Amino acid sequence: MQESIPELVKAFSDGDNLAFAILVKRYQRKIYALAYQMLGNHLDADEVVQETFVRIYHKRQELKHVSNFSSFLIRVAANYSIDLLRKRKIHGELTDDPTSLPGNIQVYMSRRVRTPSDLYEDKTVMEEIRRALDQLPPRQKITAVLHDIKGFSKTEIAAILECPEATVRSNLHIARAKLKKILKNRLSKE
Repeated sequence: MQESIPELVKAFSDGDNLAFAILVKRYQRKIYALAYQMLGNHLDADEVVQETFVRIYHKRQELKHVSNFSSFLIRVAANYSIDLLRKRKIHGELTDDPTSLPGNIQVYMSRRVRTPSDLYEDKTVMEEIRRALDQLPPRQKITAVLHDIKGFSKTEIAAILECPEATVRSNLHIARAKLKKILKNRLSKE
């Protein structure tokens, strides 16, 4: 019988390390995908996954008061990703070259599609989108990634980022407007 997330969280907060291992197994890919979308490289995404679960492990007593473990976990990962983005901006680091991605991901991203909702599929445009996303302030970037790439609702994002839904709507609107302007300028130069 498979235990539910609340049962696993309770068992873990009571000291059951096997429950923690099961939670890690169930969520590590989701956290990695979010971190990779935010940071654009595998090493940083792996670091976010590891650090997220280390932080969760140290906060296990606090989990007794968490109503939605998934949102809490994503918030921890998002906040650490934002910290890494800020450090990167200070140190001037660049993201990985998209050609370093595994072949199947490159093929997936390189399909030529011309509709706005499918532009993420185009490798060249995805590269431009990643660069444009990197120009956004961290909160706008995480909001855009969570909503437009990961598919979270505005209500879920508000819970993850611990802010009013109006702030999420505002950040998303501003992020989209900035992205549109950045991408329009870049793509019109080609």
